[in-house]
Amino acid sequence: MIQRKKLGVAAVSLSLMGSLVACSSTGGRQAVEQKVGADGAKAKTMTVTMVTHQAPGDTFWDIIRKGAEQAATDVGVNLEYTNDPDATKQAQLIQAAIDKKVDGIAATNPNTGAIGPVVKKAIEGGIAVSMFNAGGPDAMDLGVIGYFGQAETDAGVAVGERLAKDGAKNAICVIQEQGQQQLEERCKGVEDGAGGAVKVARVYVDGRNDAAVVTSLQAQLTQDKTIDWVVTLGAPFALDAVKSVEGAGSAAKIGTFDTNPALVDAVKGGKVQWAIDQQPFLQGYLAVTSLYLYKINGNVIGGGQRVPTGPAFIDSTNIEAVAKFAANGTR
Repeated sequence: MIQRKKLGVAAVSLSLMGSLVACSSTGGRQAVEQKVGADGAKAKTMTVTMVTHQAPGDTFWDIIRKGAEQAATDVGVNLEYTNDPDATKQAQLIQAAIDKKVDGIAATNPNTGAIGPVVKKAIEGGIAVSMFNAGGPDAMDLGVIGYFGQAETDAGVAVGERLAKDGAKNAICVIQEQGQQQLEERCKGVEDGAGGAVKVARVYVDGRNDAAVVTSLQAQLTQDKTIDWVVTLGAPFALDAVKSVEGAGSAAKIGTFDTNPALVDAVKGGKVQWAIDQQPFLQGYLAVTSLYLYKINGNVIGGGQRVPTGPAFIDSTNIEAVAKFAANGTR
């Protein structure tokens, strides 16, 4: 129920956004209408650099990028996508965008200590910044025009409650990248949501090496046959967990945060029980569109509050509805 309310806020935001762009009054339409070239393409009104903490091979980010690219096409934005899983290097990419004097920056914030100062520097220099996916608790205090994502602790709590409901007794929460605050928040939420009914232990793996993830988890499951649930924090690692469970001859079930097309197939096939969907396509789309609306009309989405895009569960009860969008690479 809480999840649906949160998704509703984002849906309302999209509706309002559509109303602004398609204003029926003559004056409003003149204010936001764009020039269209002979080939039907919208003229580029601004340049936006998107900077994420995507690690190599993490397909979750392909969905975010598709959302951002669709927004850029829809509103006429020149989009530049950059990424680095190292927070210090990510900050350097944001600085590079500042140096290029781009019109807007859409950034994730997995580490406020590293990312926060350069975000403030961009804003002080007159560059609008939107934030999405990671860094929600600190986003608005940094001065960004909006934040689009799920509350990681709340999502973790929902997972912990689901584990207890599903009868879990001994679960591991798999963290694929050390030093990223949103991942720690997820596992802390899982622990809190389980409320003592489920033992939850954190396990750290090298998320940049799938073979190493499989080996690490398989060893854990082989050593401790009482582990009955594996919770991963990203779709690729859930698929690694499937291999680990099979290799260890374990009966553990798997739940995960986030999706990709292969993960959706795994849920359909019963190899993964459920996934938390934070709607990454929507995050990318809103991060870019919010900067466009701010530039052309001074609009902000969310009224100074974070806009939640999740969490919501995908499981056997609704997987077919999601699968048709996953086939397009957008869920």
